[in-house]
Amino acid sequence: MPTVVTEADREADERAEAAVTLSPGADRETGLAGRPMPADRVRSWVITIVLTVVGGAVRLQNLGHPTHNGTPVFDEKYYAVQAWQMLRNGGYEDNPGYEFTVHPPLGKQLIALGEWLFGYTGWGWRFVPALLGTLMILMIIRIARRLTRSTLLGAIAGLLLICDGVLHVMSRMAMLDIVLAFFVLAAFVFLLADRDQVRDRLAVAVREGWVNDSGRGPRLGFRWYRFLCGVSLGLACATKWSGLYWIAAFGLMMVVWDGSARRAAGVRHPWSGALRRDLVLGLWALVVVPVLVYLGCWWAWFASETGVDRHLVDSWQFVFPPALRSLWGYSANVLDFHEHLVTTPGQQHQWESKPWTWPMGLRPMLYHWDGTTTGCGESSCVSATMLIGTPAMWWPALPMIGWSLWRMTARLDWRYAAVLVAYLAGLLPWFVNLDRQMYFFYMTPTSAFLVLGLVLPLGQILGKACAGFERRGTGLLVVSLYVGLVVADFVWLWPILNGDSITHARWDAELWLPSWR
Repeated sequence: MPTVVTEADREADERAEAAVTLSPGADRETGLAGRPMPADRVRSWVITIVLTVVGGAVRLQNLGHPTHNGTPVFDEKYYAVQAWQMLRNGGYEDNPGYEFTVHPPLGKQLIALGEWLFGYTGWGWRFVPALLGTLMILMIIRIARRLTRSTLLGAIAGLLLICDGVLHVMSRMAMLDIVLAFFVLAAFVFLLADRDQVRDRLAVAVREGWVNDSGRGPRLGFRWYRFLCGVSLGLACATKWSGLYWIAAFGLMMVVWDGSARRAAGVRHPWSGALRRDLVLGLWALVVVPVLVYLGCWWAWFASETGVDRHLVDSWQFVFPPALRSLWGYSANVLDFHEHLVTTPGQQHQWESKPWTWPMGLRPMLYHWDGTTTGCGESSCVSATMLIGTPAMWWPALPMIGWSLWRMTARLDWRYAAVLVAYLAGLLPWFVNLDRQMYFFYMTPTSAFLVLGLVLPLGQILGKACAGFERRGTGLLVVSLYVGLVVADFVWLWPILNGDSITHARWDAELWLPSWR
């Protein structure tokens, strides 16, 4: 009986033959490219926009509440007032305010935009933070999709970010930390895009056969994403100096990624090539560009005559003009302020905490309290706003760190390494000077990386798309139960994240740990 050869059999034979005859160059090209992005581009953007709109509605609802008799609450009293002063002056501060003008101007200038739109109201000084917090939802969805090659996991990342109590509260406060978090996450977006671009360019060199025209590999041309990463980091530093931590962390990652990409492309001397071909331009992009962007954000101060310490120095010295020397002196005064902002024994701030409590959010912060409100159905009600990380997300932080370390070292998984380095860049530097006054809101920029650190193992639990029905179904059930737990946890905390009027009994029920009181 003759054998019937179907079209499917013929295609399978062709694929098998291609696999056998695949050239080393093709292997390298495939290794550089990695797994392709999902083909559902339109659907992914629909999901991204829908979740961003939902997150924006959650951030913006009743944004003007709470206030302290119409004035800012907690540390808003510094930044909302300074932003209003900038709005009056055209972008700079001229009242030292007991020397509390101790941060660069960009974050306060952005807050001033909201005050320009809506006036000196809660909506005015909180609008830009809420907008930036909403845009972070969009970015986290696209980042998670790029890291996992899964639109579903990208959507889960967006949902987790919406339900994070820290980012929710900080998106509704006129403070600088959400602005810093936004620019750090934007820099991470460009860092990942640069990694993919480098590998795409090397793949072209491999395919066309000129990757080893030089032992150190090809020059890669101007890298716009690396440049934009540097711009974002400069904007982060122009908000708070702690942006420097991510300059160091992202710069280190970029060097490692450049060397490993050249190695994957088959370059004879990959690390020498990364140092000779990429490092100098990398220093320009991640050091010089941020410095120039940082100085540019002081434009209003340079143009002023009455800005804080603007004429601290009025004489030329060598090639440095008086304005730059005045800014240097001003910065030295600010540095001195931060160095002496230490905890006085017996006089600690009520809500001060140390960095070993931050990963799990063991010591949150009370931003607002009013025990005389009404509207809860009883004669005496409570309105409180507390900065607290959603426990279903923050309590697994230490296992997340441990699992990421194992994946990074034992499995050389670059995705876990990228997320963990970005997360630890916002945590570890605070252990250097434990005498300094510290507060839980310093963890705001790490919250997005906590989300990514949770989404990556959720992807492993979910399983591959080609896994069996039962394996995939079980994984989907576990992931769904966890996401449902996070949403339920966030809904339970809702009243104390938004300052809603609740009974004293409900207030006590919200405080799960003694350290929360």
